[in-house]
Amino acid sequence: MTLRLILIRHAKSSWDEPAQDDHDRPLNDRGRASADAIGAWLSAKGYVPDQVQCSDAARTVETWGRIAKVLQPTPTVSYRPSLYHASASAMLDVLRRSTGRVVAMIGHNPGIGSFACGIVGQRPDHPRYFDYPTCATAVIDFDADTWANLAPGSGRVVDFTVPRDLIGGDGD
Repeated sequence: MTLRLILIRHAKSSWDEPAQDDHDRPLNDRGRASADAIGAWLSAKGYVPDQVQCSDAARTVETWGRIAKVLQPTPTVSYRPSLYHASASAMLDVLRRSTGRVVAMIGHNPGIGSFACGIVGQRPDHPRYFDYPTCATAVIDFDADTWANLAPGSGRVVDFTVPRDLIGGDGD
């Protein structure tokens, strides 16, 4: 049996109000366009999760909302405070408690970049995989029948993209 992880870093957030609490920062215009592009890419490729584990920060919630509007059927979502600036090991803990066959996880750097690198046996030949810029999205398969015993290094990258690959613009 194969399990699939869709690993998404939140889209670019707004710094229009520098004093705003980090947890409450929304997406900026570029971030909204990036999230829309990732949603279209996931939909076109048939990468649709049946469960979503999402940080409860405003920018991750908004990123998922923009992606979800083009995916059918709409998956169940859990907004998790534990994924806000989570470490790679904390992200693995959340994933190990997942129940879907295809799980999307939406989080933040530096944890998500570290998790993306550590969960796979071989990184894809893409110059941005290591630093995992905003809205970077990896599709990773595992030869496993449960998330509970998932081991670091056991994933296989099936696909990877960043918004710049889809719509151009500056990377982050």
